[in-house]
Amino acid sequence: MTQDQIILFSLFGLVFALLLWGRFRYDLVAFSALMISVVAGVIPGKDAFAGFGHPATLVVALVLVVSAGLVRSGAVFLITRTLIDSARALGAHIALMGAIGGVLSAFMNNVAALALLMPVDIQTARKAGRLPSLSLMPLSFATILGGMATLIGTPPNIIIAAIREDQLGEPFRMFDFAPVGGITAVVGLAFVALVGWRLIPQKTGTHQSGDPMEDYAEYIAELTVPDGSKLIGQRLHELYEEAEKNDVAILGLVRQGKRLYGMAQNTRLLAGDALVLEARPDALDEYRSALSLNFADDAREEHLRAESEGVSVIEVVVTDQSRINGKTAQAIGLAWRQRAVLMGISRQGTSITAQVRKTVVQTGDILLLLVPQDTERDVTEWLGCLPLAQRGLTVTNNSKVWLAIALFGVAVGAAALGLVYLPVALGCVVVAYVLARIIPLSELYTHIEWPVVVLLGSMIPLGAALDSSGGTELIAGALVGLSEGLPAWAVLTLLMIVTMTLSDVLNNTATAIVAAPVGIEMARSLGVNPDPFLMAVAVAASCAFLTPIGHKNNTLILGPGGYGFGDYWRMGLPLEILVVAVSIPAILVFWPL
Repeated sequence: MTQDQIILFSLFGLVFALLLWGRFRYDLVAFSALMISVVAGVIPGKDAFAGFGHPATLVVALVLVVSAGLVRSGAVFLITRTLIDSARALGAHIALMGAIGGVLSAFMNNVAALALLMPVDIQTARKAGRLPSLSLMPLSFATILGGMATLIGTPPNIIIAAIREDQLGEPFRMFDFAPVGGITAVVGLAFVALVGWRLIPQKTGTHQSGDPMEDYAEYIAELTVPDGSKLIGQRLHELYEEAEKNDVAILGLVRQGKRLYGMAQNTRLLAGDALVLEARPDALDEYRSALSLNFADDAREEHLRAESEGVSVIEVVVTDQSRINGKTAQAIGLAWRQRAVLMGISRQGTSITAQVRKTVVQTGDILLLLVPQDTERDVTEWLGCLPLAQRGLTVTNNSKVWLAIALFGVAVGAAALGLVYLPVALGCVVVAYVLARIIPLSELYTHIEWPVVVLLGSMIPLGAALDSSGGTELIAGALVGLSEGLPAWAVLTLLMIVTMTLSDVLNNTATAIVAAPVGIEMARSLGVNPDPFLMAVAVAASCAFLTPIGHKNNTLILGPGGYGFGDYWRMGLPLEILVVAVSIPAILVFWPL
């Protein structure tokens, strides 16, 4: 080995060891290795930061922003709110949630897809009276599987397409992964829904969702029926089914400032009527979006949106010294003084019967407020309240749902047809989302997972240096030597198993960066088409099912599901074996050697 190869292999060994140890964050480890390699002279200084402008890095960042736009616009609610039913049998629920998660993951980042569906799954489990651990792991695996079907579904596919362009002159296109990834995903989803969930260890007792605000999550709130609403003329009880589906309790009806009692459930709705509801913030927003209802102070809310860059949802606790203590939101001029809207009040043990904005607030009440973007601290201090930790609460702007879907669909279609370079297409979507205020400008960069960007930007130059120094050729030669005398399909299988094993213990992005060039070198040494080897790496790098550290989705469910480290392999091991058994024949059919 040359001196450069020794340095690079040592660095990669150190990086992998530190990632396995987990003592330091993976982005810090990768960036430190990049700096050491530059100082050691194995990467030229002018190329040190080339990875941060690499198409793979840009696409990963842009996909996260686009995913946030699809969530904020309510596009995903169109699917989940009409299909999810807590009365379904567990297997049917897992099959449906897995299918939704798989499809979403194909067109948005699979981490974002799971983050979106996980609260829905936990809520459904709570309503069905079962543990979320029985369905969260299948949902996580389903979103991982679905991401393999398209170029933008998972970072390894993006990286492998970029490496193919660098080394073979042309990248994989949007749906080149679909034949192999799609078939593997469908078979994997069938296994997860029919057999896999039965292999999950049964936990005893109840397990909470991990939200420290669980006992204080329910708010009394009001939503009004707007002019021209399809609800006008319907009886109040006709809304109960949709409310039940969204885990919202309808407590009553307010008309012209007066609470209707008695037979209010048979009252026909009029424009301006206010529904009195009890719900969690996310359920309240989803119900509002589903029925196109307005906030109780809809005129102020419209003015707030028009004059500010965006709106935020905050939660604050009322203390003895709070300005609003003993008063109403209307009395202190919350709306006209601070341009804020009181959405709901959480009060333990006490019913709230008056209109929310006319309710006298007490010490210990938790207020749910809609405020102009970037004024959260000012409003909280003016009220003299204590802020609660952020729970990622947002307000869905469902008036722009079809615009968000259309912009994304056009971009994906143009990229798939080769009319526009994918990073450019996604960049145009982001610009359009900002101009249309689907995503507030002040939130644009908050949706990007910067540690992943730093990891990619640091590892790509390291991977390129390993390849240019002949290091990947050495690894490929060792694997070919190990499988000497075996047919090419057996070598392909060996590469897939090795890559999958690495991905189970390392970050799948780092695994793809190292394994893809190795696959190309193995194909060259065998004198066969490199594309099957790249496809094998793409599938294997994504399919990390044995541990909670191999994929971010598995990490996300660790706490809410109450899983132990050793719980994953029970369903994950047979799933990985199935993936290899299905994907290798599919690769040989669609990407012949």
